Amino acid sequence: MSSPISRIILGTRGSDLALAQTRIVAGLLQAAHPALAVETRIIKTTGDKRLDVSLSAPGSLEKGLFTKELEEALFDRSIDAAVHSLKDLPTEQPAGLRVGAILERADPSDVLVSKHDGGLAGLPASAQIATSSPRRKTQLLHLRSDLRVVEIRGNVPTRLRKLAEDPALDGLLLAKAGLDRLGHHIVPDGLRVSVIAEILPAPGQGAIAIECRNEDPGVAEVLSAIHHEDTARCVAAERELLQSLGGGCSLPLGALATIEDGAVRVRSFLPEGLPQ
Repeated sequence: MSSPISRIILGTRGSDLALAQTRIVAGLLQAAHPALAVETRIIKTTGDKRLDVSLSAPGSLEKGLFTKELEEALFDRSIDAAVHSLKDLPTEQPAGLRVGAILERADPSDVLVSKHDGGLAGLPASAQIATSSPRRKTQLLHLRSDLRVVEIRGNVPTRLRKLAEDPALDGLLLAKAGLDRLGHHIVPDGLRVSVIAEILPAPGQGAIAIECRNEDPGVAEVLSAIHHEDTARCVAAERELLQSLGGGCSLPLGALATIEDGAVRVRSFLPEGLPQ
């Protein structure tokens, strides 16, 4: 396919996972547009810098914690498109920006990385599990109220290393898509990985979104070639539910949309006492 532009600069966070996701985007773009030159520019976000901030109560830092600086780079034209984990992208975007493409979704499940066999059922009573997600914490305790949940920050390899090295930790919850994209070889020896099917994912989990400026039709046309409409329909329904509840990353909403007989159906989980 011929490309309306000759070069595109992709902005990304610098974590191993963000770079892996950006390589996926670059590969798809070059497959769709063989003559297109694709460059990558790393931009450090507030969420990368402020590892002291709890994701369960980020306050004023919540909105755009992992996206603000990437969007600023779009506005100052130092990049042409920004690659995001869709679950990190606020439901309301700044005027002048839009999502130009959403890739086909990877497995949206959460996984338990554990020092014990048997998955969730195999955890001993009062086991200590690490996660930075209020959603994961809420659903985990709904399934196993005896567990103790502690906060953890850092990229995926860092979290896995902390689990392996800390004798007080029994397990860690992660997104399966992120672990798959990085490769299971990064899991330290002796740790077991199991899918926790009972936990519903965050809205948009497993999907990669590419954000661009409204006024760049050439960039938008290039991105449209890698857009996956069924995924877009599903994640739009999940994000609309999140937005209707007035939620951001601190709202422990689990939501998963699927297409059945042409219709989008959403399953969701929100603890009692919160808006339904």
